[in-house]
Amino acid sequence: MSYIPTMEEAREILRKYNKEEFHLKHAEIVSGVMRYYAKEYDPEREEYWAVVGLLHDLDYEMYPDEHCVKQKEIMEELNLDEGLIKSTISHGWGATDVDVEPREYMEKILYAVDELTGLIGAVAIMRPSKSVDDLGVKSVKKKYKSPSFAAGCSREIIQKGADMLGWELDELIEKTIMAMRSLNPEAGI
Repeated sequence: MSYIPTMEEAREILRKYNKEEFHLKHAEIVSGVMRYYAKEYDPEREEYWAVVGLLHDLDYEMYPDEHCVKQKEIMEELNLDEGLIKSTISHGWGATDVDVEPREYMEKILYAVDELTGLIGAVAIMRPSKSVDDLGVKSVKKKYKSPSFAAGCSREIIQKGADMLGWELDELIEKTIMAMRSLNPEAGI
């Protein structure tokens, strides 16, 4: 019988497949950002959005070349909810061998913010404060336009995510900065 894990169960699953601090931190950041967005767009499913964010890169550390493919297999073996599986793997649309397009609003937000949180985090650590607390859209946009800065963060996916949502890029960046500011200080950004 399939199920949706609680946040604590999801953390246990995450830690089983991820050991590197970078991946664990990224998962927590994306989870917190998804929870922030859920408060506005789907408050009844806030924890679900957070679990999706936490588990979105479940397989990446162990299987980077089979990202989202292995994730689907792992999640099916764990009897996780089919909707949860679809939502987590949809963030790899167009970038992995899984061709599951983000359709739900939540999936589109995950698609857009996964790469963007990495870019915003990279900009933040370059600042004297090393924080998003004093970070503005203008600073992020300046680095966004420099393809060599945080080169692993796909600008194409970020833009495609904004387009899917019907948002201007500046709006997506601003909302995501605000979401990252809402995270607890232990997130380290």
